[in-house]
Amino acid sequence: MALEVLEALDSARTQWYHVTAIVIAGMGFFTDAYDLFCISTVSKLLGRLYYFDPSNLKPSKLPTSVNNFVIGVALIGTLAGQLVFGWLGDKLGRKKVYGITLILMVLCAIGSGLSFGSTAKSVMGTLCFFRFWLGFGIGGDYPLSATIMSEYANKRTRGAFIAAVFAMQGVGIIFAGLVSMTLSGIFNSYYPADSYKTNRVLSTQPQGDLLWRLVLMIGAIPAMLTYYWRMKMPETGRYTAIIEGNAKQAAADMAKVLDIEIQAEQDKLAEFNAANNYPLMSNEFFQRHGRHLIGTMTSWFLLDIAFYSQNLTQKDIFPAIGLIDKEADMNAIDEVFQTSRAMFVIALLGTFPGYWFTVFFIERLGRYKIQLVGFFMMSFFMFVIGLKYDYLKSEGKGLFALLYGLTFFFANFGPNSTTFVLPAELFPTRVRSTCHALSAAAGKAGALVGAFGIQSLTVGGETYKIKKAMIILAVTNMLGFFCSFLVTETKGRSLEEISGEDGRESELTPTPNDRVKGSRTETM
Repeated sequence: MALEVLEALDSARTQWYHVTAIVIAGMGFFTDAYDLFCISTVSKLLGRLYYFDPSNLKPSKLPTSVNNFVIGVALIGTLAGQLVFGWLGDKLGRKKVYGITLILMVLCAIGSGLSFGSTAKSVMGTLCFFRFWLGFGIGGDYPLSATIMSEYANKRTRGAFIAAVFAMQGVGIIFAGLVSMTLSGIFNSYYPADSYKTNRVLSTQPQGDLLWRLVLMIGAIPAMLTYYWRMKMPETGRYTAIIEGNAKQAAADMAKVLDIEIQAEQDKLAEFNAANNYPLMSNEFFQRHGRHLIGTMTSWFLLDIAFYSQNLTQKDIFPAIGLIDKEADMNAIDEVFQTSRAMFVIALLGTFPGYWFTVFFIERLGRYKIQLVGFFMMSFFMFVIGLKYDYLKSEGKGLFALLYGLTFFFANFGPNSTTFVLPAELFPTRVRSTCHALSAAAGKAGALVGAFGIQSLTVGGETYKIKKAMIILAVTNMLGFFCSFLVTETKGRSLEEISGEDGRESELTPTPNDRVKGSRTETM
């Protein structure tokens, strides 16, 4: 049993509207990545500015607890936002709450840069407040963007389209490094200073206080530019038809954007919904989708422990391995410049290509193979780095950079992309946004393990602790490899076939025998 509006979406040729949807949704992820990762480029500057102690032989840093919270609080907000907006996306509609996420991101990115106070504690407290709510808005973008793109796309290119939206995260990470590098380079040329070793007091330029604020506030610009176009997007045809029960409106909306004639089929819709009216918290859902939900949640949780640990600890690993100058040999703004430059190069050569390899190969190789290979290769390279860290640090810095870059490449040409795609395809329309939110929130729980746990091992730059962190991450990735066997391939199938909503039993979603005997009362 298939509705014409759904079949039209599945078989529609790729056209300009699909490209527009990718850009509109993708700019949200550009902003998300920029806002989440730009803090790593300036966190050491915050330590020099607000926790300065001239008696220290090395430049002051944020205390470990403060550093973890400044970086991790946005992830806490993201986790909460994913759960709230994911649920609202199923209850109120994808479009109705889509704009709220951008408004939050704009206001809180600006607020982060305007963090006020007369003491270090008050400035850090204000910064953490705004970054929590910034993360809350960012969190909403995960389930909504993935769900909207999956429900707009045709079945031949759906994986590539969703991956392309997520690939804008790679562009955002590049721009986080590029903007920080450019601004710090300009500031350093106008406000030169001696290194910390030469002059402990004057090595921290007071103009650095403006620098970090500008870096954070620039994250509001892409979100502002996207808001108007996001509000012009119609509700997805699947939500309008299946959840709102308005086949006529769904047919009219999709006929307009796809430029084709579609029959409403209101009577057929009633039969379709009667056969799929089961809630998330039901035995039927767990019988049919429980294994997949456990698979998407565990693999995303394990992936983000490694992925966010990699990104958030770069600032500690680069000076320890000698990819940038020692802290005492730089002034405050030069440290931002060198850290940002190293992050930019790693992102450009390792992170960015991985995302787009996924876009180009996901419909050929499939999600499942890409995820398995990615987890395995990440684990392999991190084991090598952990076991041979002493040699790499002293004699193999170029090899270290290569191996470290390859972990980023296979994260993105691997589970970092596929864990975003699969939850948008495996679950029924009625709970698709919520299930994606649960999976993404599990990922952010893993990111918090990275921010508060793994980062605590690397923040001091001690060799044995960095080795320990790399071995832990290698084991984590191998666990992710095995958890990936809980999910299944979705390539080339319609969303209704994958979820079993079309009434046909398949190996993807076993259909209970009593499924079509009557409708069920929804409780969630």
